[in-house]
Amino acid sequence: MTVWDDLVGQEKVSAVLDAAARDADALVTAAAADEPPPTASKMTHAWLFTGPPGAGRNQAARAFAAALQCVSPDRALGGVPGCGFCDGCHTALLGTHADVTTVAAVGSEILVKDMRDTVRKSFTSPANGRWQIILVEDAERLNEKSANAVLKAVEEPAPRTVWLLCAPSVEDVLPTIRSRCRHLTLRTPSVEAVADMLVRRDGIEPEVAASAARATQGHVDRARRLATDPAARERRAAVLKLPLRLDEVGACLRAAQELVDAAAEDARQLAEEMDGKETEELKAALGAAQGGRLPRGTAGVIKDLEDMQKRRRTRTQRDSLDVALGDLTAFYRDVLALQLGTRVAIANADAGEALERLARAGAPESTLRRIEAVSACREALDRNVAPLLAVEAMTMALRAG
Repeated sequence: MTVWDDLVGQEKVSAVLDAAARDADALVTAAAADEPPPTASKMTHAWLFTGPPGAGRNQAARAFAAALQCVSPDRALGGVPGCGFCDGCHTALLGTHADVTTVAAVGSEILVKDMRDTVRKSFTSPANGRWQIILVEDAERLNEKSANAVLKAVEEPAPRTVWLLCAPSVEDVLPTIRSRCRHLTLRTPSVEAVADMLVRRDGIEPEVAASAARATQGHVDRARRLATDPAARERRAAVLKLPLRLDEVGACLRAAQELVDAAAEDARQLAEEMDGKETEELKAALGAAQGGRLPRGTAGVIKDLEDMQKRRRTRTQRDSLDVALGDLTAFYRDVLALQLGTRVAIANADAGEALERLARAGAPESTLRRIEAVSACREALDRNVAPLLAVEAMTMALRAG
């Protein structure tokens, strides 16, 4: 099993990255022998991965990082980079490789203070790997200052440094940065491809895998979670019942509160799993004894960690809300398809009775207005509007039609 096996429906992208990883070997070999680099190489120092949510931008970038760090013995015999089993591949895929640094947005933005150490590290030689790799998972969240810091590093990179940037679209990245990157576009994988992956890789029953893939419309991560997590299926079922409950103002406000509370509970559960562990690890690194006091002058470091964790909880809540809003959008899209009598495949076949009921009760124009109301809510959340206010405005608009 190679690292490319995780890229569902991305055969062209996998082929490009595989060729680049092979040429990267030639660059490393030439540098070790103090020879001039090959003149025609598919490898470059900066890459930009774009594509819709669920297409696997981050997975593609991480698979490429693993292929670049692959140390399989078969490589000397012409083996394919990215075996998936060697120490280089394994640690790169897990995110523990010393020479693969991952940057992800904790809050709504990647701040310049979060990038300083990473940019500084990008100018150093690999510690024990073949390349120094910087993977920015949310490049669209770079603010002006942090983007400028990345630009300076991408303009004049170290010889063995590779930048891997991931964003929804090219327009989400500064023109000065994207012009220095090789651009790869990933597409949404087919429902059939995602279902097949869930059966092969996760051992999911074919019917469950097909239902999850269809419900998420090819979103790989969400399909896997829906197929493997009963709580996720329960939350989705609750969201799909919401349109039938909005018969009065009080019901709209209660539904909005329940959506926000469910998202907050998701964030709380994630915080319980991560925050305590991070805090204890940092205290140990600072020299605090088990249960003892922190050394003098380290309170500011703990405060910075707490601020980061707070921003992460806020983003997790908004991301969870966005998943629910995506489910609502797909639901009303199915209603519209029934009203128009189109041949578009129904994503939420398990909610067929509710779809038929709403399709008969309204007109396509009102369904379009409801889809627009959900989109407006998502935009409001992106602008940091208070979640409860944004969701209440949406539920009221859904009731009005």
